[in-house]
Amino acid sequence: MVDQKVDLTVIGLFSLVGLPYTFKFLWSPLMDRFVPPLLGRRRGWILMTQLSLIVSILALGYSSPQISPRFTAFLALMVAFFSASQDIVIDAYRTDVLEEEERGLGASVYILGYRVAMLVSGSLTLILSDHMSWHSVYALIATSMLVGVATCFFAPEPAVPAQAPRSLTDAVVLPFVQFFKRRGAYEILAFIFAYKLDAVIAAALMTPFMLQLGFTKTDIGAVTKGFGLVATLLGTFIGGLAMVRLGLRRSLWIFGLAQGISGLTFMALAHIGHSYPMMVAAITVENICTGMGTAAFTAFLMSICDKRFTATQFALLTSFMALNRVVAAAPMGALAKALGWESYYLVSVFAMVPGLLLLTRYNRWMEVKR
Repeated sequence: MVDQKVDLTVIGLFSLVGLPYTFKFLWSPLMDRFVPPLLGRRRGWILMTQLSLIVSILALGYSSPQISPRFTAFLALMVAFFSASQDIVIDAYRTDVLEEEERGLGASVYILGYRVAMLVSGSLTLILSDHMSWHSVYALIATSMLVGVATCFFAPEPAVPAQAPRSLTDAVVLPFVQFFKRRGAYEILAFIFAYKLDAVIAAALMTPFMLQLGFTKTDIGAVTKGFGLVATLLGTFIGGLAMVRLGLRRSLWIFGLAQGISGLTFMALAHIGHSYPMMVAAITVENICTGMGTAAFTAFLMSICDKRFTATQFALLTSFMALNRVVAAAPMGALAKALGWESYYLVSVFAMVPGLLLLTRYNRWMEVKR
């Protein structure tokens, strides 16, 4: 849109096309209730969303935001809708197909793939756009979706396929009924909100913090996208491997502690001031620990879903999880201004306490599984 000289106000409004990710739980019951005629309840929906993405990405690449911004916005909304729908059903498929002891490593591999895909569809497309037209770039991205399409035909079906809800009403109502009938349902929701609260607070004002310490935007971009990405991938992979030996409960404890304590590295950076080695160390440590916590947390979400309603329950839980990024991050600017950066990052460390206190109730939550 910038290349085609579209007004900045219009470009800003285009951010609203991402709304399907916020409301994906509204149509997730359809993916639990109905079974496509090809490849079964999960792989069938994956195939349908991926084919739809290919068509919508191609169409978006050949639209003109300068000549017809509304049509481009509609196509961008379709890409977001089918992409959010793909997330719903892949989350459900991953939860259904993995055995309990495989969930940690399975979550890690998924996050690794997702991060690499974001790098390819983000950074690589920008690089390619300097050497070819945007039409060609979008065509290449659409073509890359064929990897997923091919995978659908070779991926395994869940060993014991769960029975689909008998009606759409059941698909909408029963996921809520089943979840809130389990012991500690409200505690689980509080835990989902609180477990990564420390990481949310630590990351909320990272760029303003770094800029105030005198780092350039180039410094911040290079370290967070370079060292930060590698560290996140490493942490996620380490977390997944460790969970095979540690189990879910101990992993949530150990990685939750590490995730919270890692905020001390930013506190140290605030105390030392402008130090490039300390900046690299802080971002590396924080991203490794956050990656480990994410692996365990994703496996936990998978463990509490009923396989009859995996698509709906996982979509609901992840939507609820996203609340902490909005609600908790909102007052952080005022908090940092009032306390200063060292105290602010100390607060981020103590923000791990509510989640870990709730984790003491883990055995009660899982009694329903035994």
